[in-house]
Amino acid sequence: MLFKPIQVNGMFFLTMYLLGVITEILTLPNTKHAHLYSNLWLEMFLDVYAACVVLTVLPRRVRWWVRRIAYFVLYASTVADVFCFVKFNSTLTPTMLLLVGETDAREAEEFLSSYLSADVLFSNVGWILLFMLLHFLITVRHWLLRGSWRQTVEHWQASLEAFFNRTQLQFGILAGVLLVWSSIASCHNKVETVKLMTAPTVGSEEHLLALPDHAVLFTPIQRLLFSVKANQVASRQLGKLMRASSKSRVDSCSFRSPCIVLIIGESYGKSHSALYGYFMPDTPRQLSMQKRGRLVPFTDVVSPWNLTSFVFKNVLSMHVIGGPGEWCDYPLFPQLFRQAGYEVTFLTNQFLPQAREAVYDFSGGFFLNHPQLSKQLFDNRNATLHPFDEGLLTDYDNLKKGLNPHSLIIFHLIGQHVSYHSRYPRDRRRFTADDYTQKRPELGAYQRRILADYDNSILYNDSIVYQICRRFANKDAIVIYMPDHGEECYEGTRGFFCRNHSSDIDYPLAHYEFEIPFWIWCSHPYAVKHPELFKQIVEARNRRFMTDALPHLLLYLAGIKTPYYNDKFNLLSPAYDESRPRLLKGITDYDKLRQKAGKEPKK
Repeated sequence: MLFKPIQVNGMFFLTMYLLGVITEILTLPNTKHAHLYSNLWLEMFLDVYAACVVLTVLPRRVRWWVRRIAYFVLYASTVADVFCFVKFNSTLTPTMLLLVGETDAREAEEFLSSYLSADVLFSNVGWILLFMLLHFLITVRHWLLRGSWRQTVEHWQASLEAFFNRTQLQFGILAGVLLVWSSIASCHNKVETVKLMTAPTVGSEEHLLALPDHAVLFTPIQRLLFSVKANQVASRQLGKLMRASSKSRVDSCSFRSPCIVLIIGESYGKSHSALYGYFMPDTPRQLSMQKRGRLVPFTDVVSPWNLTSFVFKNVLSMHVIGGPGEWCDYPLFPQLFRQAGYEVTFLTNQFLPQAREAVYDFSGGFFLNHPQLSKQLFDNRNATLHPFDEGLLTDYDNLKKGLNPHSLIIFHLIGQHVSYHSRYPRDRRRFTADDYTQKRPELGAYQRRILADYDNSILYNDSIVYQICRRFANKDAIVIYMPDHGEECYEGTRGFFCRNHSSDIDYPLAHYEFEIPFWIWCSHPYAVKHPELFKQIVEARNRRFMTDALPHLLLYLAGIKTPYYNDKFNLLSPAYDESRPRLLKGITDYDKLRQKAGKEPKK
């Protein structure tokens, strides 16, 4: 009984098992630490065996048709997956499927003429096509072979069937052992895969994939099904956002601040900024701007999430965490600025759709890149990503002559996003591993090198935000800087870098991954023309703040009147509610954590 599913579906079991293994090998990235999925052999056995069980219980005629449909689907998804890997250095992703859905007939024809060339046959795709050809030839061998060749093959086939009949017990025991072994070894990945495939939002999918023991989608059909599901979930949130967008309303606008600039950085914890007392001189320009008196650092600001996409959704939406509904039930503030008469520019070095885009970029950018919503949100956007953030300066310089005097400009930097060593030009390296020998003697050479790369990326980021401010120095402009979330880089004795998404939030994690630098800089013309606003900024610098309420501050600075604005969420307002719970990930009260740890800041 245990061996019967394989015996009845022998060719299907053999070909699909080999196809899965071969595909995993052909799509292995050509990087130093790349390796095959550790449970590949056993979990592939479990998946194909389960398929054979289903086929076995079907009536023979139905089984014949189902097998052929399965062959078509599995081979087609495999060819598409390997083709994407060859051409875009990535297997199937939700963004690839999204781009396919938005492609018209002309674009599809241009794509096929560009990419379906003879060299595809000599790439890894050719191995899959060769495997398909061999499978086809074996299937139609009775029509191809004649005479003694046919008799020889039939003899070998009869001998093989007789051998399996004689050894059914042994093979049944072997199948049983493999079934138990593979089930135990694959249990965790199957549970995580079910969680991923049933996650209600794109953000929750991203969060699950950020966990260290996340689901591994090791076959093309799994990656295809996940991409379809991710797009379906995104479509539901897009529908809600578009309904909210259609109801947005602006009553009036005084253009209190003619030019507002928002700089959103990436992966930058307050504890690593010299502006806030870090031991390395990684923010010399910001410190210089502070000494001149027009850069005001805020001392008690946290991010609502330690994932970029979650932050973007909450920072752009008029929704605040803890309020009714969710982020997509409210309009996004760039649309309100456009309705008020501002020209809105969005220059991003991360959220542009690409075939090889990771899930976290898809999650953060699917709504920004929707054609209809993008037109409602922005007047100007850049079209390409850059190796370094200075490319966004060029994008802005190419636009600025034609900008409206009433402008909202949003710079979204790649900042200090891992890998740190690729976030700054080689000729801008200042810190080396040796510079940390005395300050961080407990770290090894490799750890100090990563730490140096991180601080070099912060130093480079310092030059970028300085250059942005310089471009507005002679304008009636105000600049707000905030990173999306913090970052750990061998903090204390914690021994790792990046972020820990699987942990419950304790105070050390909140301190390093959620506390962020936040400052407001005013040009000289702005400080002279708006002394009361500048005074309000200085007086508010020690207030508790979480960046999900940022839109209310921006609307106040612009003088926009709308039903979505609330004075108690405006950091500069006398009515600002400083006691509002700052719920990290929508669950953990940051201020209670800090109070329990005895880390209340000095005012």
